[in-house]
Amino acid sequence: MWQIWLIIAGFCLIIEIMTVGFLIFWFAIGALLAMLTSLFTSNLIIQTSIFIGSSTILIFATKPFVQKFINNKDEIKTNVYSTVGKTGIVTKAIDSIESHGQVKVNGETWSALGLNDMNIPEGTQVEIKEIKGVKAIVAPLPKSN
Repeated sequence: MWQIWLIIAGFCLIIEIMTVGFLIFWFAIGALLAMLTSLFTSNLIIQTSIFIGSSTILIFATKPFVQKFINNKDEIKTNVYSTVGKTGIVTKAIDSIESHGQVKVNGETWSALGLNDMNIPEGTQVEIKEIKGVKAIVAPLPKSN
């Protein structure tokens, strides 16, 4: 019977290689533990219980540890998304009705639209609120006195 548990473990490892999650690996370990158990007893119920029990325990015992690496909530904004929240200056008046205008942010020139279809004159300091396609959606910064 140990050969069957070894085949199950190998099959689980092959499936684990083809998947993204870290779940099937523990079934392979459970199958290996069941294989070791089969060397001491021929009772299939005990072997299956060892397989199911050890796999379940390993899955739940390692889930918090694995989640630390899989769900990294501290995402680093890159490329276009790093522009959101930055300030720039309008280099070509923004007319949301005609859908044209430009802003300069960090040395880059972006096509721009005003937030809530507002028109913004040239030379106004703006904040990038979001990026839609290739256009920056901007809102003027409050003027300081």
